[in-house]
Amino acid sequence: MDSTNSSKLLASLLRACIYNLAVSISIIEAKNMDNTVSLEDMQRDEVFKRGHLPAWMAYSGYAVLSVVAAITTPIMFRQVKWYYIVIAYVVAPVLGFANSYGTGLTDINMGYNYGKIGLFVFAGWAGRDSGVVAGLVTGTCVKQLVLISADLMHDFKTGYLTKTSPRSMMVAQAIGTVMGCILAPLTFMLFYKAFDIGNPDGYWKAPYALIYRNMAILGVEGFSVLPKYCLALSGGFFAFAALLSIARDVMPHRYSKYVPIPMAMAVPFLVGGSFAIDMCVGSLVVFVWNKINKKEAGFMVPAVASGLICGDGIWTFPSSILALAKIKPPICMQFTPAP
Repeated sequence: MDSTNSSKLLASLLRACIYNLAVSISIIEAKNMDNTVSLEDMQRDEVFKRGHLPAWMAYSGYAVLSVVAAITTPIMFRQVKWYYIVIAYVVAPVLGFANSYGTGLTDINMGYNYGKIGLFVFAGWAGRDSGVVAGLVTGTCVKQLVLISADLMHDFKTGYLTKTSPRSMMVAQAIGTVMGCILAPLTFMLFYKAFDIGNPDGYWKAPYALIYRNMAILGVEGFSVLPKYCLALSGGFFAFAALLSIARDVMPHRYSKYVPIPMAMAVPFLVGGSFAIDMCVGSLVVFVWNKINKKEAGFMVPAVASGLICGDGIWTFPSSILALAKIKPPICMQFTPAP
């Protein structure tokens, strides 16, 4: 391994350590905060429990929609077998639970990565003749099922904080889904007819379409096309993460709180160092704020953090307008390795 790759690996490990330290500090501080329940929290609990959804509604709705998907999807895409969709709907709740846990821990929705796993599996299962289309369709099905679990968790948490009935939230979700079923195809057809979508030399290049198609082709080819030691590294890190999780569960609390969190360690490898640095700085601010004025920190930290997150998200709108107007930044900064 040359010096460049060694530096990249060392930087990734350092980012993982920084991010895990930040998450550990946040957890320790959260556990050290006052455990008294305020009157407002009791009111939130009452509203949330009073408007809960019956379990039979969730189970029956999921079963009905899975049957509808298993019937209609093979009609639209003949390469997809009905049992591919059934298996996707059976596996999705397990993956959705894991994704919801990871999203709550890291604030990053990993549904796209679970969808890629489904893409590889179903593309390899379908074979050369129909593997590309089957992998893309079924992998997308898995992705959407896993994504929505974390999104619903966010929405219900927002409803809990704002004292909104879960039933009202679910009705709003249903209305939005129906609107999406109508508006999304119309928007796609508008772009498909009006613009040259997918042309590598045009403005609307759609690079992800090419990326996902190539991933489906790799899935059809099988494990032989993967880089050397790829499966060994994947299996080794999976076993390492499982051992750390088991250790956190079986060890006494005074020791387990210092065991690294596998989910937190994995995030910097995926999103880069900027997110880890943000989390570290934010956690240190919370740590110091709690030391200075614990009561004020418990009241103000959620509001300040929400404002920072919303401010970052609001910039997406003007950024999109600038991109549509083809306005580019006046300067460009790039870092290259030293010779």
